Amino acid sequence: MDAEQLRALLERVKAGETPVEDAMTTLRALPVEDLGFAQLDHHRALRNGFPEVIYCPGKATEHIVAIAERLSLRSRKVLASRATPEVAEAVQKALPGAVYHPLSRMIVIPGVETDGAAETAFSALPVSRSVGTVLVVSAGTADISVAEEAAITASEMGSPVERLYDVGVAGIHRLLGRQEQLFAANVLIVVAGMEGALASVVGGLVSRPVIAVPTSVGYGASFGGLSALLTMLNSCASGVGVVNIDNGFGAGFLAHLINQGS
Repeated sequence: MDAEQLRALLERVKAGETPVEDAMTTLRALPVEDLGFAQLDHHRALRNGFPEVIYCPGKATEHIVAIAERLSLRSRKVLASRATPEVAEAVQKALPGAVYHPLSRMIVIPGVETDGAAETAFSALPVSRSVGTVLVVSAGTADISVAEEAAITASEMGSPVERLYDVGVAGIHRLLGRQEQLFAANVLIVVAGMEGALASVVGGLVSRPVIAVPTSVGYGASFGGLSALLTMLNSCASGVGVVNIDNGFGAGFLAHLINQGS
């Protein structure tokens, strides 16, 4: 349940359209639903602006399916990250409306608006309050999986997203030839492995927030992304923030919050 759903429920109670007992039934499962193996946070959207997201690695497939089913009953939309094709197949079998994006390993599960009295289709999502475009930039083709995780996350949260891939510093002219697209973005996510220099380059060109995502792409001395992480943390460019290694989801979430003026 998010703020708009709760407000609508309270307005219907106030107007006498929804009995108090029906409203109590809806609210009784909030904020936490105990499944034994998981404590589902149905108030996450009220606090953070988006429902709880399922992180799939380490979870049993049947637990992921059960969590997805329960969250989708009380959320407008559910995301599951780092899902294998096998997990996606199981989720889609239980929830046929779920869409799997194999490159990003994200599952997008449509939910419903539930107020205890009526249900409306997931397509009735409110128009996003986003103020501009999120541009996702990747240094190399090998970084695209993490870049797509960021792009799908920001897009499904409601931000318009554009992509600019394989424009790393080894061929800097590829980036400089797309400066108009860089300058037009409201928030930029820069995904890079190896030495991670692309974030500093982009940060030195634009006057918008840059969210740097180090990836684990690279040879031995990159230490699984640690080299790129340290480079980005030591960026000389202003306005560059850094998330954890391979954390495309976190970058996409943060970019949307910035983009909607939060």
